[in-house]
Amino acid sequence: MTVYAGQGDAHRSLALLWGAPEEPRTGRSGPKPGLSVDAIVSAGIAVADAEGMAALSMRAVGERLGRTAMALYTYVPGKAELLDLMHDRVLAELGTGPAPVPAPVPTTATATAPAGDWREAVTAWAEDLYACYLRHPWVLQVSQARPVLGPAELAAMEALLRALRPADLPPSRLRGAVAALWQFVRGLAATTADARGAAAATGVTDEDWWATRSARLAELAPDFAERYPLLVTLQGTGGGAPEDSHREAFRTGLAVLLDGIAAGRAPKA
Repeated sequence: MTVYAGQGDAHRSLALLWGAPEEPRTGRSGPKPGLSVDAIVSAGIAVADAEGMAALSMRAVGERLGRTAMALYTYVPGKAELLDLMHDRVLAELGTGPAPVPAPVPTTATATAPAGDWREAVTAWAEDLYACYLRHPWVLQVSQARPVLGPAELAAMEALLRALRPADLPPSRLRGAVAALWQFVRGLAATTADARGAAAATGVTDEDWWATRSARLAELAPDFAERYPLLVTLQGTGGGAPEDSHREAFRTGLAVLLDGIAAGRAPKA
């Protein structure tokens, strides 16, 4: 299920994202006191976290708040605008957890950063984003084809650019590095999130799924090791719980990407 951001009214969505919402209507027909945009966004995130994107609706959010869906429309125009706000709120968590947003790079001509600092900063950013996606896996269903353009989304991009700044990449390399890093983190997080939810969605554990298919594959392809020797060798070096395998893939894959970025740095004069 892919959901596209930015489908709501552009004027009202951006006003809400950037902290300039329209004042709610007052009067006897208005909403009960105590409701706010922040409360609605928090409730929307809670619904999506607990039940997934498919369960998200203005009615479901209203029920969580003890209100009708109609009461929410005074504050948020509709589900499309709510989704944009939820997406940006989740990304606002970046830099508040164990992996902090890297500190600003000095801008004076004489100030320089140690060569290894950018790798550490990018790793911290990637770890933070990966953890955020796994806390809120529904975010992975929001297409990146059209950005939300909220302050937190833009701040996340700014933080990555700041972390990469000491690497001194040419502009074309920098754009490629940013795209590769973001998509790498998103892709690995999606795989991990899917693996976590597979058993609940299908009613079959990972162990049972693999056991059934491995036994059948051995019957159908007794020469499997001869046909796919490199694959068998690679599989033999793994092991452990799926979650551990995903973490290892994340760490090693990120290291490979950072090695590639380092190789593309501008030569020193």
